[in-house]
Amino acid sequence: MLLAIDCGNTNTVFSIWDGTKFLATWRTSTEHQRTADQYYVWLSTLLNIHRIEADITEMIISSTVPRVVFNLRVLADRYFNTRPYVVGKPDCRLPVAVRVDAGTAVGPDRLVNTVAGYDLYGGDLIVVDFGTATTFDVVASDGAYVGGVIAPGVNLSLEALHQAAAALPHVDITKPQRVVGTNTVACMQSGVFWGYVGLVREICDRIKGERDRPMKVISTGGLAPLFQQSEDLFDEWVDELTMHGLTVIHDYNKRQETS
Repeated sequence: MLLAIDCGNTNTVFSIWDGTKFLATWRTSTEHQRTADQYYVWLSTLLNIHRIEADITEMIISSTVPRVVFNLRVLADRYFNTRPYVVGKPDCRLPVAVRVDAGTAVGPDRLVNTVAGYDLYGGDLIVVDFGTATTFDVVASDGAYVGGVIAPGVNLSLEALHQAAAALPHVDITKPQRVVGTNTVACMQSGVFWGYVGLVREICDRIKGERDRPMKVISTGGLAPLFQQSEDLFDEWVDELTMHGLTVIHDYNKRQETS
């Protein structure tokens, strides 16, 4: 079985893939100090609790936090006797091209989302990922990653507002019933929610205009379901898009090795 790991700035996701479906998916906070032994205790405990018998023989990792990769490699070697694929490293090949400025490093998560989006929907896509940052990835008609947009994440914006303005409280993001708030919390929630609705719509419209062709807009990430409630922002919402992309990249590399 395959253990797919997506390490983001805030959370790390572990998924067990049996070749046809995900048996389980779990999240933990991203901490670069966490050792391979700690990862294994945490993971094996969850497997036992859920009574999942998983003979893990393969691993693939996507990480936007380089410092955690070493301990994940140790986890693969020490406990699963395997050498993981790491997206972004030369020995992990992608089934799509990357066409950006020379010397530009593209986040592994964005490459994985591109692969997943193209596998599911074909080309001419905009993939909007609501993570620590809100990213827009542009997928060409042939599946190539051709660039994108990075904006501050929704929760990051709320936290910055709270920290920079002493009188403003910390609030959770939700869709407000009205645009005009009648208390501080409602005002902040309205500003962030409708502000990001406007941000997403405007950026997607400008990408479509610049590309001069119809494009499908796909959303993913923790807050994607919330914004999916808004009017016609996205054509599709895909839960665990990144994990799907990791399985596609793993399969592609295994086929390359045997061809």
